[in-house]
Formats: sequence, structure tokens, C-alpha cells
Amino acid sequence: MVHRIIVSALVSLVLSSFSANAADKDLIRTLYHADFVEYDDEPKDRFTLDGELGVIFASGNTNASSIKSSLKSEHETNVFANQYWVEFLYKQSEVDGEEGRVKQTTAQRLYTYVQSDYKLKVENQRLFVYGDYEDDRFNGYDYRSSIAGGWSQLVWRNEISDFRFSVGPGYSLAKLESGEKAENIHGFIVRASAEYHYIWPTGAKLRQFVSTEAGEDNIKSRTETSLSANLFESLALKLSFIMQHNSNPTDSNTALNTETSVAVVYRFF
Repeated sequence: MVHRIIVSALVSLVLSSFSANAADKDLIRTLYHADFVEYDDEPKDRFTLDGELGVIFASGNTNASSIKSSLKSEHETNVFANQYWVEFLYKQSEVDGEEGRVKQTTAQRLYTYVQSDYKLKVENQRLFVYGDYEDDRFNGYDYRSSIAGGWSQLVWRNEISDFRFSVGPGYSLAKLESGEKAENIHGFIVRASAEYHYIWPTGAKLRQFVSTEAGEDNIKSRTETSLSANLFESLALKLSFIMQHNSNPTDSNTALNTETSVAVVYRFF
């Protein structure tokens, strides 16, 4: 019930942002300046750090609690464009046990990645290096990790939107919970990703991200769609939907996993 109220509030806030007319742009920019991204043709150093926290408690017929938190940082200089991301998810629910209702952890995941782009002399063309690590207690693996490198390009960037992609070869590895090597994961891969941002004049922001790692015996894909709207200054409310798919999962897991969350985002700087 609580999360439905929060989602409804977010949707109402975003819709009201869309309906504002152009004459209100200067006023809204003044009130919500922290969520606007200023672009400049001349490259300059830029560093941002955003923290995200979502907490849901449910009681009654279903007793459960979940926490999702993350940190995202971008650092851009004349030579490099770096992205850093770390995410943590934890969920605890009450289930029927031999001694009645007991609390049990039903989700626990740590996921982090880093991508560094080296800017070439040709405008918006780059070389990238990427690495990630995932520790999910309930996906059948002790850990999963991958590295990749190759070509990256910023297709366009202006006042309201930007689009970039990267593609290149890499290597993926994983270990099963039993301690054995995950044969379907270990090996060379081709990794491709794309990311799109759109900012409405009112400050509401859309982010669409998709990535795929294709190996000989497994294809791992991840998509994230998020919509955020400002509460005030450096604080925003964010609704996100994530899909993760593995073509060859472990025996005890499904191929497709989805996740819907509502969180508060704070921009430190």
C-alpha cells in the first residue's frame, strides 16, 4: 500500500512537470537548478556524485522490508570520461516455518561497475575499458565478473538529451555456489551497451540503459528505465524498472528477473 502511494505521487509529479508551459521555464530552472545539466562545446572538468535510497516496509497480510541503495559518479576531463556505479539490494520477508512465522532474507545483491573512456582527437570518438562485479546470494553463483574494452562514441549531446554507445570484446568469469567454475560463463564475450538521457524543461529526467554480453554458451542482458522528478533543489524522486536476462541460468533460477523500485535521489555535488 505504501509503495503504491509513493508511485502515484511520483507519476502525478512528473505529469504536472510535463504540463508546465515554456513561460515557467526560468522560474522552474531557478527553483530546481540542481537537476539541470549545462552543456558546453568546450570540454571542461566535471564531477558529479548522486546517492539513491529506497526503503519499503509492509505489514498486515504480508510482512516484509526491503532496502535499495546506490552511488553513481561521473568524472569528465579533457582526456577521460569515467563512470562509477555501486548498488546494494536487500529484502527480508516473513515466511511460514516449523515454529510459525519466521523472518527470512529473500534478496541480497551487490553490483558494481566502472567504465573509463579515453577521448580521441576526433570529436566524440573514444576507446573504453569496462569492468563489473556481481555478488547475488540468490542467483546460483558465488560471484560473476566481466571485463571488456573497445570502441565508444558519444553520438550527440545537447541541452535536452544525449546518446552514447560502446562495443568491444571481453572476458567473463563466474563461480558457482558449490565452488566449481561456471563453465557456461567462463570465456570470451562481446559486450555492447547504449545509454540515452532526456531532460524536460521542468527538470524531469528520463534514462534508458541497455547492455548485452554475448558468449558462446550464455547471453546476459540488462535494461534499466528510470524516470525522476525534482522534489526541491538537490533532492529528486525516482521510479525505475530493471530487467535482467540470462539465456542459460542455473537450474534453480529463472532466465528473466525484473525489479521495480521507488527511491529518493540526492545530488551531493
